[in-house]
Parts: sequence; structure tokens; C-alpha cells
Amino acid sequence: MAIPEFIRGLRAKIGTALLHVPTVTVMAYDDQGRLLLVQDKPSGSWGAPGGIIDPHELPSDAAVREAWEEAGVYVELTQLLGVFAGERFSVVYPNGDQLSGVETVFGARVISGVPRADQEETSDAGFFDPSEIEGLPCYPHFLEIYRAVSRRPPHPYFKLATWCPPQA
Repeated sequence: MAIPEFIRGLRAKIGTALLHVPTVTVMAYDDQGRLLLVQDKPSGSWGAPGGIIDPHELPSDAAVREAWEEAGVYVELTQLLGVFAGERFSVVYPNGDQLSGVETVFGARVISGVPRADQEETSDAGFFDPSEIEGLPCYPHFLEIYRAVSRRPPHPYFKLATWCPPQA
């Protein structure tokens, strides 16, 4: 993931301390029901296009932007698929930077463009049949999203609350 300028500024002040940021993921399907995936250039792992929401940016705009930047496709968002967070959505990068995300996941359809890697963040991009996805080296958090939002009948996903007030 390319580091947004506002994150660079924060990192200059706080070092590698944990940042909690809003993120988006785009589950874009083609007419044959295949899912658009991108391969992360540094790690080689596969997942759906996505990334950090910039300050004052709408999550929907961030989702469309990330699909364009990472995979070269312009998408129309079709639905909100879910909201994800927790330990699987946290990462410690090789340089020690800690990040925890709250991930808004959108369903989408491709309006134009042919999947292509940007060669900065992504090394490959393409559509994959559902039968191919489990066999790819995918990010664990992507597989959690994929499995949760692929259930039938479809409905927006969120983990049920476990918190309750003391003495409830």
C-alpha cells in the first residue's frame, strides 16, 4: 500500500505507534461472476482493491479511486457489503509501523477498463472465478471478507456486539 501523505506526516510525529484508520475494499465482479483481485507487489499476496480513506474523502469515492489506482478499472458501487475490524485487520509492517483498520466493503461492477497492475502497489490484476480464489495465496483478512460477503442470501455483514455495560 502506498503511504498517503497525511500518514507520512503523522508517522514523522509519532513514529511506528499504532494508527487506527478507516479503509475501504472493493469487491468488483464482471458479467461472468468473477471477482477482481490484485496482487500486492511487495508480498505477492492477492486481495481485492482497497486502501486508506484520505481525510475528508467519502468512503465511496475512496473505493472507486482505489479500484482505478490499483487495477485500472472504473467501477460503479452497487451495495454496502459490510464493515470489518479487529485483529485480522491490523498489521505491523516490516519497518515497524503499526496500523489498525476499520474496513468498509463495497460491492461493485466494472464500468470500463481492463484489469492491469499499477506496478507500484500491485504486480498483477485480473478476474477470478470463485473456484480459483481459495487456491490463491491471499491475505487472511481478504479471505475473511470474501467468505463473509459470499454467503447466500446476501446481507450486509458485521460482527455482533460483544460489549455490554458493567452489571448489565
